[in-house]
Amino acid sequence: MTSLTEFFNKHEDDALKGISHKNSIIKRNIIAHMAVNGECTLSELTKQLHISVPTITKLVQELVEENIVTDNGKVETPGGRRPNIYGLANSAIYFVGVNVGRDFMGYVVTDLQNNIILEQMDPTFELLDRPQCLDRICTNIEEFVSSCGVDRGKILGLGVCMTGRVNPTTGRSYKYFTSSEKSMREIIEERVGIRTLFENDTRARCYAEYSCGKAKDENDMLYLHLGRGIAIGIVMEGKLYYGKSGFAGEFGHIPFFDNEKICACGKKGCLETEVSGIAIEEKICSLIEKGVNTILREKYDRKEPIHIDDIIAAAKNDDNLSIELIEEAGEKIGKAVAFLINIFNPETVIVGGNMAAAGDYIMLPLKSSTNKYSLNLVYKDTKFRLSKLNENANAWGVAMLIRNQVIGL
Repeated sequence: MTSLTEFFNKHEDDALKGISHKNSIIKRNIIAHMAVNGECTLSELTKQLHISVPTITKLVQELVEENIVTDNGKVETPGGRRPNIYGLANSAIYFVGVNVGRDFMGYVVTDLQNNIILEQMDPTFELLDRPQCLDRICTNIEEFVSSCGVDRGKILGLGVCMTGRVNPTTGRSYKYFTSSEKSMREIIEERVGIRTLFENDTRARCYAEYSCGKAKDENDMLYLHLGRGIAIGIVMEGKLYYGKSGFAGEFGHIPFFDNEKICACGKKGCLETEVSGIAIEEKICSLIEKGVNTILREKYDRKEPIHIDDIIAAAKNDDNLSIELIEEAGEKIGKAVAFLINIFNPETVIVGGNMAAAGDYIMLPLKSSTNKYSLNLVYKDTKFRLSKLNENANAWGVAMLIRNQVIGL
């Protein structure tokens, strides 16, 4: 095998034919099986992949010699000859995940088993729809890959996720950097020189929640992202749901209110116009200007921006105005969530994003309102919980997705 990159970038529809090509496919299937199921014996691989014992034995030994698979010794059995057990050598292959947020960039390096080897945050970044910002994104990724301490030849995939409408098939953002003839994926891939997946941030986070949180045993799940915008990730029958064009989950842009507020999407009355982090920030500034008392007044008077995180912190410090605004948002979101669970009947709704940090201030009114407006049988079948993953979970999720793509899951 000349290189890991060449090996994993060969596909079944390549022009290559014959025994060598067939064996490469079987090797990728062995790696994929171990990535999902963990350690296994040659006998188990033979049964699961429907490949003869001599072929499996030969190809697994080749993977051991290539340092992709390790021989972990004999496994204990009730009697008879003890077989050897094999597993992936996590130090052989790595993946990079990058989250391009509105006001930060997050980075992770993961191994074949989705373990995080390294993670970093850049709080100085600001996402702007300008060519200079796109150049900075590429430069930041290049610098992280170069300084992460992993041999670049072992990094087989780069996953990048970003807020807004993203189609992973075309590799384009339909909100940012739309004037370029090349897609975001093509631009980043050419700059960094690593096979790249470009994905929506909420969907990436949803996959992290599904794969590594408590939801991994649940086949139908909704991830509700309550940040400065509102969106959902959808898992149906154990798979991410994309819709025809990759835009499924634009929950924040349903026409929920009869108001004249213009949403960022250009429409009126979207859910985001009343309950997003940005909407709550605007509301509290308007109320402070009208003289309503809050501990955030000093920050406002200093002409410093008030972020949704500041409002949540104030609520936790018993600021009545902040508590009222968060609870009001929770009630309205809950009514909209009732609409969702009546349609999807999910096993679980996981709430994440900046506003999840408000805890019971957001969850109690949200659940109460969902209960009020949803079908009783559906509500009783649905579990609600706050996300336990950190803000770098988006990067982790997209690293998992590019890993799946590379090894053929």
